[in-house]
Amino acid sequence: MNSFPGGVAVTDLEVYDTAACDGRVGGSPHLHTASSEAYIVIAGTGAVHTLSAQGYAEHSLEPGDTLWFTPGTIHRLINGGGLRLLVVMSNAGLPEAGDAVFTFPAHVLDDPDAYRAAATLPDGPDIAQAVQVRRDLAVEGFLALQRGGAEALAAFHTQAARLVGGRIARWQKIWERSVAAPAAATRDQLTALAAGEPGALGAASVTRAVREPGERAWGMCGRLRTWSEDVR
Repeated sequence: MNSFPGGVAVTDLEVYDTAACDGRVGGSPHLHTASSEAYIVIAGTGAVHTLSAQGYAEHSLEPGDTLWFTPGTIHRLINGGGLRLLVVMSNAGLPEAGDAVFTFPAHVLDDPDAYRAAATLPDGPDIAQAVQVRRDLAVEGFLALQRGGAEALAAFHTQAARLVGGRIARWQKIWERSVAAPAAATRDQLTALAAGEPGALGAASVTRAVREPGERAWGMCGRLRTWSEDVR
């Protein structure tokens, strides 16, 4: 099957519209340990608050805006009203495999079992409440990181790396399939074209993505709509 162009993943995100423990409306602060992320605003207004090597910043969002950030950037989406984004993630498959780490307080991050318990959502009718509890815990840690400056951010990066360390062998296999293989195919195609040969052109095809059925999933920042390949 053909992967999405560039080895990326695309998600339709409706940002949460409930208030966190500090009164701000929006999603759970977190970072990605290996993947870059882009926001394309398609409706509503709001902002994304970030903590990175550049310090703390607030970036306004309105329809037509496009913003992206690299791994290690802590980000928190703020919903100013009806905020809806098209989210583009590099390394398709890695975010779904646990590439993200919530900004929980340090004592939770230091205990893998406690982190797992805090990050995992239950099935059933209590999920909406669990999403808010998880977000409030992440906001608590985010505010502490904001106060702590560069030293606190560096410590969080170390904690995040330790949390995901056991998953890297699996991630490498995902990356080889979703990113490295398409890149290698492009390399081979350029070699063929340089030699005056059609290469892969004769095997050209079209793939349609189909929307996943049912309600939107509960994500870190909002309700998610994803697509899968139509293999009929």
